Amino acid sequence: MSQFTGQTRLAYSRTWHAVNLSTDPRPLGRLATAIAIALMGKHKPIYDPSTDCGDYVVAVGCTDLRVTGKKRAQKMYYSHTTRPGSLKSMSLERMMGKWGGGEVLRRAAHPYKENIVRLGGKASMAQIPEVKAAFAQQASPAQ
Repeated sequence: MSQFTGQTRLAYSRTWHAVNLSTDPRPLGRLATAIAIALMGKHKPIYDPSTDCGDYVVAVGCTDLRVTGKKRAQKMYYSHTTRPGSLKSMSLERMMGKWGGGEVLRRAAHPYKENIVRLGGKASMAQIPEVKAAFAQQASPAQ
């Protein structure tokens, strides 16, 4: 068997993906799936679940998230502090008003379970609420 390891630095290099949500026609779930695949690095041939080999993603225009049906009013997000009676619920519409579309996209595109790889994956995604003129020409759809 060969002992040649190849160009590992090139294989593990991270690329930047810019996603313009104001021009992307995909709904929230399909967009979050594409972002999660890029964050984990599943599109690379060197993917390993125990290593952080994902890319960086910049989501521009998070206020223009698209959802289908009545999800904006009916989809609920829950949080619990494990204390009795502390279950809190918030609709998607209220969450968009309170924290913006970046938080909704972050919760939808969260690719990792609670492990050590999750710490690096959280910092790999950035959300920008409004489309700026500097980013409008550079933004392209994710893979």
